[in-house]
Amino acid sequence: MGNETLGDDDIAGIRHQLSELQVEHRDLDLVIAHLTENPPPDELLVRRLKKRKLLLKDRILQLERLLVPDIPA
Repeated sequence: MGNETLGDDDIAGIRHQLSELQVEHRDLDLVIAHLTENPPPDELLVRRLKKRKLLLKDRILQLERLLVPDIPA
């Protein structure tokens, strides 16, 4: 899916959401690193944060694909 059907407002909204998700993803990375480097880590919390980070990464990739036009093979 390319951006040929998206309006300027749609693209701006996607870019804003993408930026927010990227910031949250980086923040989670820092929190996870801090928790694992300063034992004893709360293993359940670390697992939950890593799962959230993966979900954010998937959503970021989906939004980035909306912004990049399809390139024919």
